[in-house]
Formats: sequence, structure tokens, C-alpha cells
Amino acid sequence: MLRKKIELQNPFRVERVGWRVVTVALAAALTLVGGVWNTFPAWGEGLTPQQVARLKLATGVVVSPDGGTVAYSLANPRIPGVDEDGPAFSHLWVADVQGTDKPRPFITGQASVSSLSWTPDGKGIAHLARRGGDTKTALYVIPIDGGEARKLFEAETDLSGYAFSADGRQLAFLSKTPTPKQVEDRRNQGFVQEVYEDGLLPTRVGVVTMEPDGIINAKARYLDLDGSASELHWSPVAGDSRLVVALAPTPTVDDDYMARKVTVVDTVANDGKGEVLARLDNPGKLGQVTWSPDGKTLGLISGQDVHDPSEGRLMVAPAEGGPLVDLLPDAPIHVKAFAWNGNDLIAVSDDDLGTRISLIRRSQTGASETVLFSDQAVNVSAFDLVGSTLAFVVDTPAHPPDIYVATLTPDGTLQDQGTGLQGKLRRLTDSNPWLKTVELAEQTAETFTARDGLKLRGVLIKPLGVTENEPSRGRHPLILAVHGGPEARVPNGWVTSYANPGQVAAARGFAVFYPNYRGSTGRGVAFSKLGQGDAAGKEFDDLVDAVDHLVNLGLVDSTKVGITGGSYGGYATAWCSTFYSERFAAGVMFVGISDKVSKVGTTDIPNEEYLVHALKRPWEDWTFMLERSPIFHATKSKTPLLILHGKEDSRVFPGQSMELYRILKTLGQAPVRLIFYPGEGHGNRRSHSRYDYHLRTLAWMEHYLKGPGVTAPPPPMEIEYPPIVAPASGSSQP
Repeated sequence: MLRKKIELQNPFRVERVGWRVVTVALAAALTLVGGVWNTFPAWGEGLTPQQVARLKLATGVVVSPDGGTVAYSLANPRIPGVDEDGPAFSHLWVADVQGTDKPRPFITGQASVSSLSWTPDGKGIAHLARRGGDTKTALYVIPIDGGEARKLFEAETDLSGYAFSADGRQLAFLSKTPTPKQVEDRRNQGFVQEVYEDGLLPTRVGVVTMEPDGIINAKARYLDLDGSASELHWSPVAGDSRLVVALAPTPTVDDDYMARKVTVVDTVANDGKGEVLARLDNPGKLGQVTWSPDGKTLGLISGQDVHDPSEGRLMVAPAEGGPLVDLLPDAPIHVKAFAWNGNDLIAVSDDDLGTRISLIRRSQTGASETVLFSDQAVNVSAFDLVGSTLAFVVDTPAHPPDIYVATLTPDGTLQDQGTGLQGKLRRLTDSNPWLKTVELAEQTAETFTARDGLKLRGVLIKPLGVTENEPSRGRHPLILAVHGGPEARVPNGWVTSYANPGQVAAARGFAVFYPNYRGSTGRGVAFSKLGQGDAAGKEFDDLVDAVDHLVNLGLVDSTKVGITGGSYGGYATAWCSTFYSERFAAGVMFVGISDKVSKVGTTDIPNEEYLVHALKRPWEDWTFMLERSPIFHATKSKTPLLILHGKEDSRVFPGQSMELYRILKTLGQAPVRLIFYPGEGHGNRRSHSRYDYHLRTLAWMEHYLKGPGVTAPPPPMEIEYPPIVAPASGSSQP
């Protein structure tokens, strides 16, 4: 059974309407209240930052062994100003597949669960959590028929993964190697120095025997494996002692990205220390790994080669080792997840702006694909299959991620359910019922042509009140929202979050465009490689070409264009605020790159940067690296730039923001401000940081695209935080 949680593409990657609202939004000028920037003094209809801060998002789903029930995780955000600061709680809910009963909350409140899985007997839902006085993440099971969760197992350190054997008698788990006692003793004495990278401890694979009643009394044993482990799965054959794991040579992030190898291990060989039976030569990045039902074949998602920017090829190989076979070698898609269906496979793929669900039939001569479902306005972020029951986490332009179900017929088609998406995917949950009464701006797929003739696509949200059947009354300010990666994409689904202005900006009269520039995923390997070795070249020319397209449509005012993005999207923002400064009247850069030379030496993924992006080392062409750095073009900048960065970012070191800030501040040609978020890394996780980021971004765009203009000083440093109020019973407003 597939137990695969897929994260929403990227926090930086990355809807319908009445024109009276635009009038209200345009009239709501920014005001100063007691020296504090009152960002949103008046709201019309449309989505607000307060509402975004309350959105509940389904993040994972698993189907029960009998196919009749799904368990799913629901991210429930902490409320800034009300709850203690921290990331969203991850709650456990259960729903009947037939939809005859309302979804039931199993674990809620100030608690979080992860890594959901049904126990082999279907009587309980296993999960990782810290409860009560726990000092480590442990494995718990909550009975499906009611009762409290009980702790099943804990190791010496936090558990990061687990898997039950097919007969339910063995439990395999992942946990990091404990810190040596000598090191702990020295730390207690005050010697707290850290050895960079070489001091990292690998993740181990442990095995423990379970009693028939599910109680664990035996002591865990650890397999003697060379490397740091992840992706843990027992063979589905009852009594089989084989595990498949992914092993990286070291515990560094870089090796986890680029060097994990699929490894089959006999867990009882060598007196329980384990023996490697096979190791696949899977190339480049690695995603999901799963056994076939008979235990003879392994399916996996990997890169096409070591230079493939993203895992996305569906491959199979004999479990005893052997060559990998790409089942869809020429498909212009990126496979996101799959599940075995006998000898065949069901695959869910990113297909341009949408989603494709396919049946892959294997034969002696290769494989054939039958598309079961395809929609360019649907995004699937997680998937599970048991028997004939398929469950998905789905978002669309009309709602954030929720649970949908489908039924696979014996002949390999999706049953017509008479409702839902194309009559095949039926919505099972509605986690934000109040959203139905919020007026959403029109969201569409948009095609434009780059200056070299390449056809590109993106997601356009028009200002609230502007539709294709109702011509706009004049031109509008634009926020160009650029996804990170660049090996990512923005789907034509729900694209509004703390880091994506989307519907909130549209409610205030902005057009918002998410361009999937060359190098994005969803269009196959060749397309995703188009930007390699040409950082900030044609890929960022595409962004300007997207703006020109929207201007030529008559939708956008060319003098009121802003740009924002995080990570590689932050790099794009910095580039367009310097090299292309004459085209952009405002920029908001988040955890972005400004100096390609220093970035290589301070990131935790330098080898990934070399293999799938740069294709050469900095010392092979220092001049090129410098010329593709925004700091090199800083003297051209006239764009007001807001820079935001997590203070503990190990991916893009905060110094990247400091360098650009200091140069722009010294030049004094345009307003610049730098905001650090203590305790945050490469993307904000805590609710207060997210809310602040969201409000500051919108305030900056309001000020420079609809306010006094690019020559005005920046808005005050302190902003007002509108209170977030829970919806009354039956209310449509949170």
C-alpha cells in the first residue's frame, strides 16, 4: 500500500467576481494611525489576510485496509495574537468513504501528528507525535472505534519514520544516531562547539518485534548499514524479512538531495545486523519507492539522470537488482506519486498547470498509459490507493486542499459517481465551509510567448470584478509572483497563502500572475533543463515577456508592476529590481539570492547547485557567476525593494539579503528595507512570522503601486496587525 505524503510544491511556487468591490479596494488608501502603518483600514468582499491566516489545509491521506475509511491530516493554523507562536497544528481526522457520516476529529487541539498509517489489522491509526511529557517523537496508535491513543514505541532519539511488516509482527523505524556520551558530557561542561557537516549523525534503521496483542516488550536492534537512511518499506509478502530503504552516503542535505540509493536489506541476516541484498543505481534525485504486491519488483520515482532538476520519472526494477526501466520515457509530465494495482500502476502526475491520473499497464515489451482523469484546473498533492478505493488531497481555484475519493473499476477505469470533478473525483471534506460565501476573483490559465518564440504558461488572477465577459475599466497594477526552485511550478489550483498574494491582492484591485518560466516542472525533463547553465538569462527574460503580454492585453499598467518571490523567486525579484529595474516599480524579495559567488560557499546544497543548475563550478568562470548576480547590477536599481529573510536559513544564507541591502542602502538610489525573522529558516513556519510577512508584502505593494510612487520613502517600520476572529457557528466569515 502506498503511504506517501507529498508536500505542496514549494512555499514559494507556488479565483471569481463584481466590480463594485474593486471600487472599494481602490478607494481604501493606506493611512497612518498613531505612527503605525494601518495596512488594511477597509475591506470589501474578497479574501483577506485574516482569512488566509485561518485556512485549514488537508496535507495527507491514507485509506484503511478494507477501503471503507480514510484517515487524513489537517493543518490547523495557530492564530497570531491568540495562540502561542509556532507552526500550524497537524490534526487527525477520519472520514467514511461513502460520505454517509460527517468527517470525525480524532486528535485535535494543541497537538500535532505526522506520518499517518493504518495498522495492518485496520483497527487503529498509527502516527508519530509528542504527547504529554514526551521529550522525543514516538509512535502512537489510536483505536478506530474510540479511545485514547497509546504509545506503541519510542527509541533513543526522535522517530522520523516507521513501517509495519505485512503480518504485523515486526516494526521497522528510523531514528538518528544518539549523540556520543563523551560529546554530551563536554556540552554539559560548556563546550558547545559544532563540527560543520562532518559532525552530523546518520539516521539508523531499527527493527523491533511486536507481540500478538500489539505490545512491544523486546529491545530494538539496529541494522549495520553504511549511510544515512530514509524511505522505509517492508516487503508486502507475509513473513518476508526484506526492507527497502534509501541510503545516502552521509547525513548532509546535499547527499539527501542527490545521492540516495534504493537499497534492499535482509533484516535477519548476520545475526540480525542485516545484509544488503541489492542496490539500485537510481540516477539523481529520488522520490517515492514502493514494492509490487508480489515483492518481486520495486517501483520508484527518480530523476532521468544526475542532471535532471527534479525527480519525476516513473521507473521499475527487479527487487534483486538490475536495470531501471522508465515506464513513461517521453511523457512531458512529472510523475508525483504512484501505487501498484496488481502488475499495473496508477500514477498521479503534474501535467502543465493541472493533474493527470493514469493507468500504466506493464508488458514484456514496455508499458502503455491510459489516462483516467485529466484537468488543467485541478492540483493533487497527496494520494493513496487500497483495493478499488483511491483517495486524494485536491485543491482547485475555488478551494484549498481537501479530500476527494474515487473508485477504480475492475476494467481499470474510474467509476462515474455522478458528482464532483468530471463526475469521477468526489469531494469528501469541506474544511473551510465559510469560504463558499467569499467572493473570489476570476482565475484562468494564460499562455504567452517568450521573445525567442517559446510558448509558456502561467496562472492569472484578475482584479476582483474583472472577468473575460466584462471588459476591465482601465489598466490595473500587477504583482508578478515568481515561484522558487526553479524546479517547481504553480498549478492552476489554490494559489493563495502567506507567501503568495493571489486572491487577497486581487480583492484589492491587483492583477496577479504566476509565470511558469522555462526550467519549471510539469512539462517534462527537457523543459525543466532549459535554464541550466544560464542563471538569470532567458529564464528571467521570460518574466519580462510575461509582463509585456499582460500589458498588450490591455489588463496591466506598465508603470505599476511589482514583483515578489521566495528562494529562486527571491533571486528573480532581486534580478528584476536591479538588472531590469526600469520595468518594476516595487519588489518584495524573500530568502533570495543576490551573490552567486558567495552563495555557493554558504548553501547546504552546493553539489545540487552544480549538478542540476550551474553545470560548472564557480572557479571555472568567476566572471560569469558575478555577472549573473543582482549585486553586480545594483547601480541600475531604482526599484523600491523590501527584503525579508529567515535568520536561521541554511539554504540561502541570510548574508545574501545583507549584501544586497547594504549596497542598495549605500547607493541611496531607491528605498530599501531588510526584515529578519528570528528562528525561521528557508521559509516561515510560525504563524506570527507568516502573518507579518503577508501584511508587509501587501503594504509595500499598495504603497508603491497604488500610493505615492517609487520616489516616496518607505512606509513606517511598524505595521498594524488586524485581529483574527474565529467564525461564529454557521458563519461564513472566520
